[in-house]
Amino acid sequence: MARRRKGQPINGWVILDKPLGMTSTQAVAAVRRLFDANKAGHGGTLDPLATGLLPIALGEATKTVSYVMDGRKVYRFTARWGEARSTDDAEGPITARSDRRPSTSEIEAVLPRFQGEISQVPPAFSAIKVEGERAYDLARAGEAVDLAARLIWIERLSLVSQPDADHAEFEVVSGKGAYMRSLARDLGLALGTVAHVSALRRIAVGPFTESQAISLESLKALGHIPPASGHLLPVETALDDIPALPLTDAEALRLRSGQSIGLLRASDRERLGAIRSGDLVCAMAGGKPVALARLEAGDLRPVRVLHL
Repeated sequence: MARRRKGQPINGWVILDKPLGMTSTQAVAAVRRLFDANKAGHGGTLDPLATGLLPIALGEATKTVSYVMDGRKVYRFTARWGEARSTDDAEGPITARSDRRPSTSEIEAVLPRFQGEISQVPPAFSAIKVEGERAYDLARAGEAVDLAARLIWIERLSLVSQPDADHAEFEVVSGKGAYMRSLARDLGLALGTVAHVSALRRIAVGPFTESQAISLESLKALGHIPPASGHLLPVETALDDIPALPLTDAEALRLRSGQSIGLLRASDRERLGAIRSGDLVCAMAGGKPVALARLEAGDLRPVRVLHL
């Protein structure tokens, strides 16, 4: 007999302002306990030494996690010039030093090199798997970790401030898979010095912004009422960039049972609007999402059914 899953069927997104020193896994576990949810996941890992937005999916929202992870992200990070560290952040020991400190004009001159599609080698201390093992586990065990470069997208990289000669603060808008620790490391090398990230904060992920975030302490202060606190966002909040398609109750029933729906009638053209064959849509009925579905050759086929 299968073991019954503990917790309640809580569905939606909690936008946590992750505190310093906590892993993303620990943060998800803490929120899951506070909401007594039977299922939870997150929309993009944050390092323990990073703070900021960690979108946490509860229940059926876990089926939409990939759409948040694929969305653009906005970070603020501080580069510490003159010190390279094994982890590319302040956690690891110093591996190299340099007396060189770049000027404002020198920094701004190299920024265009790090915008658009660029090649980036992830940090050795990262969650990327190498022959089935996490890179950070191998690195902590003292093994040499040789990660392949990958193409990433940096939409914007700007210098925000220079508090002193040793530090520079940047704001980055990036796509999926970009590491700010690698960016700081590579900026230092391009400027003839070495560098690591001394502070990192994520301020936006996909459709989520700081205005929607709540701290773990504030959630804990709500006691037994987090689900009714207004900080549980609807599942469909993560799907703002996906067009919504209204369904009748009969169509919703077919889609929920895994069957496709024919949309070839003349009356269907108006509700389809700009949706074309191959497009992904959020099928809606009664004000709630029914499924993520794809239009293919006049048929609407379910991709992920949502039980709400």
